[in-house]
Parts: sequence; structure tokens; C-alpha cells
Amino acid sequence: MKRALLWKGLTVGGLALLLLLPLYMIEGLIVARSGRQRAVEANIAQTSVGRQRLIGPLLALDYTVKQDEWVRGEQGRQGAWEAKTVARTLLLPPRQLTLEGAAQVEPRYRGLYKAQVFRMEGVLRGELAIPQSPALPSGLRELRWGKAHLVFAVSDLRGIQGHPKLRWHERELGFRLVKTVAPLGRCLGVELGEVQELLGQTRSFEIPDFQLTGTQELSVAPVAEDTQIQLSSTWASPSFGGQFLPVHRSVTSKGFEARWQVPGLARDLEGILEARGGGDSSLSVSFVEPVNIYLQTERATKYGILFVGLVFAAFFFFEILRRLPLHPMQYLLVGVSLALFFLLLLSLSEHMPFLWAYVTAGGASVLLLGFYLAGVLRSRTAGMGFSGALVLLYGVLYGILASEDNALLMGSALLFAVLAGIMAATRRLDWYGIGQSS
Repeated sequence: MKRALLWKGLTVGGLALLLLLPLYMIEGLIVARSGRQRAVEANIAQTSVGRQRLIGPLLALDYTVKQDEWVRGEQGRQGAWEAKTVARTLLLPPRQLTLEGAAQVEPRYRGLYKAQVFRMEGVLRGELAIPQSPALPSGLRELRWGKAHLVFAVSDLRGIQGHPKLRWHERELGFRLVKTVAPLGRCLGVELGEVQELLGQTRSFEIPDFQLTGTQELSVAPVAEDTQIQLSSTWASPSFGGQFLPVHRSVTSKGFEARWQVPGLARDLEGILEARGGGDSSLSVSFVEPVNIYLQTERATKYGILFVGLVFAAFFFFEILRRLPLHPMQYLLVGVSLALFFLLLLSLSEHMPFLWAYVTAGGASVLLLGFYLAGVLRSRTAGMGFSGALVLLYGVLYGILASEDNALLMGSALLFAVLAGIMAATRRLDWYGIGQSS
């Protein structure tokens, strides 16, 4: 009867909607595990070393001036202006700065979770052009120059490895932790001598063994009038960011090479110093995971209702065309097995590469459904046919997940192809006749 066919269709649709509940629960589990991953990354950064930003090296010139300050009187006495000596520091950028480095990346684990820690080894070279009369605020009284220092700052001083040395005018000097230099804060520096002796000179410097460790991201603030940076690594999935992108980059399965060149007119030195880390006025490279298993699994789960809908539609048409009645419980068991595929994918991907986890979970699902459907449909051929269709469906889903930029296009094309196939297969079907025969 017509009503029997209608009620069967409504029942199948209701079961498909019911299976949204386990899919929703699995997606919630994915979100929880992803949050735990971010917490572990933050914990590793807190207990070892965090993201790193390099500012400098910069030339710091100490000087003192006389400055009038109002001093309040004691016990009702009238206050007065007094001249006091005030210490200040002038920061000058290098005329030219070059960094050549290579970064090695290794994971740090907390149980199943991990964060990527890099170790950069390189050489810093530069040239300082010290003016005869540095630009200072007007109206200074009794200016006296002090010592000159070469200083640089990093976001996390725990990342400094070894004992960096400075080659300066045929001498080798050791860096040490110096007093807070506004606006850099705590930094490493080395004394170069009296400022008065360096005015009007041009000097070259080199830090031959510069080693810096950090978590996930390395950024450099281009402080020089001409900044050139060349960085290489065996990490095959870098993410370049900041305000300045590489002028040349090469990314292969064996790693990457990138080169930046930033002229002084393009960088905002005051903004870099005020931001104490460059903010957007920096160039950076992030050592991101090539495959974020939680993001990939979450994206796969969003296609779960499509999986269930396509399989249920195939069962429904097989039932009405072959006159083989299927019980709603059989639909439900098949739908639950499809939902468990995504739970298997999540659990396996935490212990093996995502591709192998996908193949294992998909293979287990296909074998189980093939064995079950061969009995339900009373035909090994029909069971194998449905299994082959599932293999194709899993393959298409993986292609959608792997091609992030074309995911929407491929998903839309899949739905259109399925609809076209259904319309082509049923274009001569007498639906009223099926209802009457039922």
C-alpha cells in the first residue's frame, strides 16, 4: 500500500536523523581531545621554552643629562626646582644585518600529545654606522656620553643556548645579561667601549655561533636599515607569516629554504621597539603539524550524516526494487557501524599516521559491513557490491580531506553525482506501481 511505502521512508529518515546523536557525541570528543592538545603545547612552552622573537642586535649608547625636577618642601617649607643627573640610553639600528641559520625540529611529548620544538643554529653579521652627532632630543643640558653596548632581546631567554660570543674589531667578547634597556626589557649585551671613541666610525660585527631554541614559531624583527635573512630546515610543512613574506622560498618533502630581504623604508622601527617582539612588524615561520589529526577527524565527522544518508538511500532503493524487505533494526545497525568508523579513526590516529589510521578504520568498517550485508541481502554478490561502493565512498572522503582548498568543490561534485545517479536509475520507475504492489 502507498501508506506502507510512505511510513517506511519516514522511518528510514528518522533513523538517519537519530544517528546524528552519536556523531555529535564523537565530534564533542574530538573537540575535547583537541583542547587537551593545545593545553599540552602551552604546558611545554611554560615548562621549557615558548615561541621566540628576536629583536636586534642594536647599538645602545648610554649618556647622562641634567634635568630640572620639582622637589616638594618638608614640614611646610616651599618646594624648589633642583637639577638632577638623569641616565638615558639611545638605541641605534645597524646599517646592515644578515642572519643565516638552519633549524632542526623535534617533538616533545606529554603522553599521547606533543609540541614541536625547534633549535636554530646560525650566524649573525652586521655593520654599524655610528654618526658623529647622534640625533637626541633638543634642549639637553650637560650631555655626557657613557658606555656603548651591543644588545639583543628574545621573547624567552631560556631559549639561548651555549655562550654566544661577539667578534668585534679583532676581539672576541662574551654576551651577558644586562640591565633592563628601555623599551627592550631584559636583554643580552656586550660592552664595546666608550661612546666618545666610537662616534663617527663604521664597524662590522659577527656572532658566529648563535643558537636559539623555541616552541612552534620563530620570528625576527627587521631592525636594520637593510635586513637579510636566510633560513633552512628539514621541516617540510612551514607556515610563513608576519608582515614580511619571503622573497624566495622552496618547500619540498625534504624541507624548506627561505630568504627574506627587508629594506629600512619598509619597516617601522618605533613600532617594533614599542611592541617588544615586533607584533605584525616582523617576519616569522611556524613549524606546524603537517596533518592535524583532530582537525582532519572533525572534518571527516561532518560528512558522517552524508555517509549514513547515502547508504540508507541505497538500502531503500535496493529494498523497493528487489522486493526484499529490510527491518529498521538492520538499518540502525548499519548506521551505528558507520558512526563507529569515525570513533575508530580518532583513536587510531593518535597512535599512527593519519593515512594508516584512515585505511585501518575504513578497512575494518568495510569488512564488517560486507560480512553483515551478505547475510542481510541474502547474496554474497550484493554484499560485495555494497562493500565496493563503500570503499569508493571512503576513498572520495579521504580525497576531500586531503584537498583542503578544494573540499567544498569536491563535496558538491559528489552530491551532484549521487543525485544524478539516483535520477538516472529511477527515471522510468513507476512509483505509484510500487506503492500499489506493496
